[in-house]
Amino acid sequence: MLVAAAAMLCGGLPAIDTREAAPRFRAKTLEGEEFTNASLKGKVVLLQFWTTWCGYCRREQPVVDALVHDFADRGLVVLAVDVGESKRKVTQFLERSPRACKVVAMEDTNLAAMFATNSFPLYVVIDRDGKIVGKQRGAAGEDALRRMLGKAGLGAE
Repeated sequence: MLVAAAAMLCGGLPAIDTREAAPRFRAKTLEGEEFTNASLKGKVVLLQFWTTWCGYCRREQPVVDALVHDFADRGLVVLAVDVGESKRKVTQFLERSPRACKVVAMEDTNLAAMFATNSFPLYVVIDRDGKIVGKQRGAAGEDALRRMLGKAGLGAE
């Protein structure tokens, strides 16, 4: 009887949110658009840490661009943070291989240090409330990225 009463009481309690809040960050795209935690509140954010020399990053570029196409109108913002390369090098790369997402140079953000980026690609998904819902080190393909976005409320419809 006591167990049944405890179960009824617990059923009415809200679940405890154990997701960590995203660290306070700032980022400025190569075009000069600025983003912060506050400006992205209410959006789902996919951070992709990449480099121009990373073969895995280049192979997943069409996947990330497809996600931008599929989910931008539902509140997805993709920030592709190039790590450790000059803006000039990144700009030259983008002239040959344009991206659909917003590209940020490492010198214009504090994100790479916050997520201890030392392997590529690294993906982080932040939900509409500013909580980290998933991290993925390395290329795992489109399905894995879509599953992480699903945890942030951007499932298939």
